[in-house]
Amino acid sequence: MTDPTVLTIILNYRTPELTLKSAAAAMREMQGVKGEIIIVDNDSKDDSFGMIARAVDDPDWNKQGRVRLIQSGHNGGFGAGNNAGMNAGLSTGGRPDFYFLLNPDAFTQPGAIARLRDFMVTFPGVGIAGSHVRGVDGQPHQTAFRFPTAAGEFEGAARTGFITRMFNNAVIPLPMPKSTVQVDWVAGASMMLRRRMLDQIGLFDETFFLYFEETELCHRAMQAGWRTHYVPSSEVVHIGSASTGMKTWRRTPEYWFDSRLHYFTKTRGGVYAAKATFARMLGSLIWRLRRLSPNQPQGDPPKFLRDLVGHSIAACWQSMWRKNQPERPELIIPQTIAEDQR
Repeated sequence: MTDPTVLTIILNYRTPELTLKSAAAAMREMQGVKGEIIIVDNDSKDDSFGMIARAVDDPDWNKQGRVRLIQSGHNGGFGAGNNAGMNAGLSTGGRPDFYFLLNPDAFTQPGAIARLRDFMVTFPGVGIAGSHVRGVDGQPHQTAFRFPTAAGEFEGAARTGFITRMFNNAVIPLPMPKSTVQVDWVAGASMMLRRRMLDQIGLFDETFFLYFEETELCHRAMQAGWRTHYVPSSEVVHIGSASTGMKTWRRTPEYWFDSRLHYFTKTRGGVYAAKATFARMLGSLIWRLRRLSPNQPQGDPPKFLRDLVGHSIAACWQSMWRKNQPERPELIIPQTIAEDQR
């Protein structure tokens, strides 16, 4: 592959200042990289679109004219917004070789985009590559993972030393690798996707609103024979949760539970999804017992276990209700009427 093109996609939702800062950093890193930057406003319904549009139209800011802005039309979440950017393609009407997805609160460091591109050019069997992500305080953010399993759900909820040792091979967050390595999935804050892979497996599943969408995409890629790699030489600085407010959740939103259930059901089936949920509940109960001793942190948002149980009961009820609905009879149109309506 010679002189491959990269389309960098930045999804904005009510964070125009951060988005423009992210785009400015990406512009610096796109020098010497063939391609463009597209900012997708995910139906912010505030002054985001106008503020970003003014910057994009300013030749002093958009000096190379390589940044453009589109409106998604509706807020379908992370996957749907990035799909809008990928479907938009290049301004020439062509399609890039790679898509680089970058969070609006993530700022590319020197060489971040080129190193992911070069790695994927060198290894054509890699469909997805993710960067090393660190906070503004210099601390690394978890970006390399195993696929979620029932055992991993139990271990992650229990947060107990001997349980972690027992289920060491199921712990979902991987120890931060110091060199490039194949992993199950990488965080979507900074990830590059091969267009040829997406042509084969499809784009993000828009059933997910937020969370688990990149996990499921990496799982689908794996099933089709594509590899996912963590590339620490590509580095971005990430504020984290600027759009979602995850760090300050008072309750876990329903869409997180919906996404989690959809992931397990889609990748492993309904029975396994129930098993994974039970494992999570059991682990959470163990953690609640541990929290009876002083100085133990909250761990999950308030009322997480109650919300998980309630969501699971509601999901079971809805599933049973759908199964018990009678099938609608097929409408048969007489041939003479059908012909008259042609």
